[in-house]
Amino acid sequence: MAEGPGQQADGTGAIPSDSWPHAPVHRLSENGTYLVTVGTYLKQHHFRGAKRLGVLCRGLLKVTSDFGWHLEAWAVFSNHYHFVAHSPVREESAESLSRMLGTLHEKTAKWIDRIDGTPGRQVWHNFRETRLTYEKSYFARLNYTHQNAVKHGLVRAANLYPWCSAGWFERTATGPQIQTLYRFKTDTLNVYDEYKPAAEW
Repeated sequence: MAEGPGQQADGTGAIPSDSWPHAPVHRLSENGTYLVTVGTYLKQHHFRGAKRLGVLCRGLLKVTSDFGWHLEAWAVFSNHYHFVAHSPVREESAESLSRMLGTLHEKTAKWIDRIDGTPGRQVWHNFRETRLTYEKSYFARLNYTHQNAVKHGLVRAANLYPWCSAGWFERTATGPQIQTLYRFKTDTLNVYDEYKPAAEW
């Protein structure tokens, strides 16, 4: 079972069975670092292909910057995306996350619907967030996000996938930092990732 939305990730995997209502409850009253997962409606591959993935990825980078969220890792696919980011330091809560994602989703949905000739179609579904309060949990989820394209079988090495942060991380971090982060195991993490992205990227 995946971690419930807004649950603190303590590495124990002990998640109450009632933590996954159909529409996730968002607990964003505290400033902090969050792992966020967003999927398309019915997991449709609206962002299949390099052009569409590029628009979504650039949109994510811009909107997080505009809203003052500090991105640490991201991975963008045809029907979902993940990111780890710190909420704005000057805000006492993380409530701007909903507005930020709303802005990104409104703009990308209108763009993709215009291209496909399907005005008004629902493109995005709900989002799930987990506040990361433990160092090991934080580093493990950073690594999970960097390596997500490998998990989905799209590339053999994460830095080969252009729509994620692995290449950027490896260019900007030191050798010891890279080695330390990549040693964190991700195969036992409780992260909601029930998606199969399209192979075209």
